[in-house]
Amino acid sequence: MPKLFEIKFTDKSNTGGFWSAIDVWIKKPHVVNKRLCGVKETQSKNVGIEELGNILLTHGSDTSESKDVLTFLNSGVELEHDKERLWSFCVRTFIPKVNSYGTTVHKDIILKDFNTQRVSFLPVEESEEGTASLRKNNIYQIHLLSVKSDEWTLELHLMRPDDWFSDGVAYPKLPWLGGELLPKLVRWATESKTSEFKSTLSLLPVEKYSIMYQQLKDKYKEMVKVWPEVTDPEKFVFEDVAIATYLLVLWGEERAEKGLTVKQSFVDLGCGNGLLVHILSNEGHPGKGIDVRKRKIWDMYGPQTHLEETAITPSDGFLFPGTDWLIGNHSDELTPWIPVIAARSSFSCRYFVLPCCFFDFYGKYQRRHCKKSQYKEYIDFISEVSTACGFNTEEDCLRIPSTKRVCLVGKSRSYQLSGEPQAEEWRDKYIQGRQTCSGVTVRESNAEGEAEHHHDHSETDRIHGTNWGAGFQPRERIETVRNCAALPRDFVDGIVLRVATSLLGLTKDEGGDVPGTWNTGGRLSVREVAELLEQETLQVLKKECGGLQTLLKNNHQVFRVEGGMVHIRDWRVQAQRPRGLQGTRADSKRKHLISGALKTRACWFHVHHPHGCPLQAEECAFAHGPDDLRPSTRPLKKMKYSN
Repeated sequence: MPKLFEIKFTDKSNTGGFWSAIDVWIKKPHVVNKRLCGVKETQSKNVGIEELGNILLTHGSDTSESKDVLTFLNSGVELEHDKERLWSFCVRTFIPKVNSYGTTVHKDIILKDFNTQRVSFLPVEESEEGTASLRKNNIYQIHLLSVKSDEWTLELHLMRPDDWFSDGVAYPKLPWLGGELLPKLVRWATESKTSEFKSTLSLLPVEKYSIMYQQLKDKYKEMVKVWPEVTDPEKFVFEDVAIATYLLVLWGEERAEKGLTVKQSFVDLGCGNGLLVHILSNEGHPGKGIDVRKRKIWDMYGPQTHLEETAITPSDGFLFPGTDWLIGNHSDELTPWIPVIAARSSFSCRYFVLPCCFFDFYGKYQRRHCKKSQYKEYIDFISEVSTACGFNTEEDCLRIPSTKRVCLVGKSRSYQLSGEPQAEEWRDKYIQGRQTCSGVTVRESNAEGEAEHHHDHSETDRIHGTNWGAGFQPRERIETVRNCAALPRDFVDGIVLRVATSLLGLTKDEGGDVPGTWNTGGRLSVREVAELLEQETLQVLKKECGGLQTLLKNNHQVFRVEGGMVHIRDWRVQAQRPRGLQGTRADSKRKHLISGALKTRACWFHVHHPHGCPLQAEECAFAHGPDDLRPSTRPLKKMKYSN
């Protein structure tokens, strides 16, 4: 039997890792073959030699060809003498990402032989008329062999290697199978990692998702070109397209299941940039988005996209009895409240939430289980909230460019409508219990909120009704900038000078003061730098996002921070770098920043370094003295709004 590729490896566990790895390739081939959206599995059962022969005959093989295939599958063993042998048989249908892939349906017959540790893939093409044909020139087998004790080899065998056809989608290229797939299988087999979460799109038909995603992506791709926010347009546009696709397919399946014709209504709580609301509205679903802050992009959507700038406080005034679905897409402090608001809005109200930042009802979520990842623990907490609110909670994983992509869906209740009073008692008791866990009473949290935010919630309560979320603090309309940029200039300059002086002092006895040399300084870890500063200074920095490290990185002219280590920046290295190495995205951004601020700031090294600036004045991007200083032509930065 032709053997094209093999990889030897050591695995001290067992063959279970091999089958786990094979299952990834069978069930989720899109994780390595990026041209696929996924597969759909059907016809899973165990088959014997006779039934397998009949299956091959029905897929376009004559008796002679079927015998050749069977011989290949078992490496020449006479199967007629092994009537009791069984294969685990299943069929998967490929779902390509490209819509124009053609009308032919591409499938694989997959045969697992657990006795001999091998799995075989028999590609099948099916025409629109339903005629199936076996592609014998694309049959391959992956075989696990034990060499000795804990040494193994993984082999790729082909039935007809000289006649192999590849389109890169259903029929991978041979170098890819051997050079990409086999190493991945070995790594998966030896790591034996199991995900904490479900497979992606486990609640949806993947083929419908794939088709709709491509349609919406083509329809809304122009948003990338006109994106007015400071955030990455490609990430946010295509992420919201993917979330919208998920909801539209989910809602479509719900209408089909319940026999509905009217499209579901929705409210997006904490809608941010509003793009998700815009897409869902354009696709025919009536709804609106609410957020505490208006974004610049809101004005671009037009009147058909309804967006409201309002601070949401969990209360009777923020219930939505006429709404089918509530959405929480990275809704931050509102996240645990969304199942509560949905449950109290009406018995028929459902919800979708995509948790991101970790919030409890009354502040930051406090960890309770060290054996789980923080993210998994938080997802379990929101699921617990959902269950306490009376929902049958489902979990799924989205395909979005984000590490936080697990969503929770509440489509139905665990009780009948007549049990609503009892269910409300459960909810109220659970929320009160979370107040106790947070160590906060309603009176205390109200007092803290009024002192910190200078708000009087009594007027809000009068307008919106009973504030059963007492203690909840919505974010401020104007976001406080906490990236060290708003710190007093003298405060920052003092830290920069102290740190730089310490770095230069590390090499003072190593030729740092030798005439004709420029002292490049030593290096310190961020922790060692922190030890140079007073406790009061550190407390101020602690209130800023990123703290000391952010301040050091902000002072890019003076410092280079890499791998947690702080260095004096040597601009001679930047100037002498070969042109071919300056084409990175980071370098292009840095070049743009420097060109926009050329000579508009004083050169720190010219003023403070014992040897001055290592560059001549005409080579340096910063001013060498008052006569070299130019007025800034860059526009003032506006207040930053989050998405």
